[in-house]
Amino acid sequence: MSVDLEQATEQLKLWTSQPSLLSHARALQIVMQKAAVKYGPGESAKERWGIAGLLHDADYERWPEEHPKKIVEWLKERGEEEIAHAIAAHNTRIGPQPESRLDKALLACDELAGFVIACSLVRPEGISTLESKSVRKKLKDKSFAAKVDREEIRHGAELL
Repeated sequence: MSVDLEQATEQLKLWTSQPSLLSHARALQIVMQKAAVKYGPGESAKERWGIAGLLHDADYERWPEEHPKKIVEWLKERGEEEIAHAIAAHNTRIGPQPESRLDKALLACDELAGFVIACSLVRPEGISTLESKSVRKKLKDKSFAAKVDREEIRHGAELL
């Protein structure tokens, strides 16, 4: 048994209602689809990698202390070991070490995507004119998006 995009979306919406978490999930889905082409096996993996991005925080709103245990269990029950491992590994405090390209990409993209969104929200033009040099400059400003773990961004980038 495997999980398709429709099932993943239904599960996300079942456990998540906060607009910011839903937006983050959708952003990670899109980023991970691009990562599948750049860092992974290519076009054929876009949906699977996108599902990993979409579901990576699906249990966070309901069970923040157990995150990502619930979504990992849900995926394993459906035979999605690869996606389950990637999601478990994105929690660097308690998860396993990232091993596969999928694991490493999810870890690398999670914090960075949230940071890029924060950068775009303070710009009049939004993300349309955001350049990488602006993101790098904001990364140095510890007071900007202070909850973003810059060390995790650095570590994830090194893994890729």
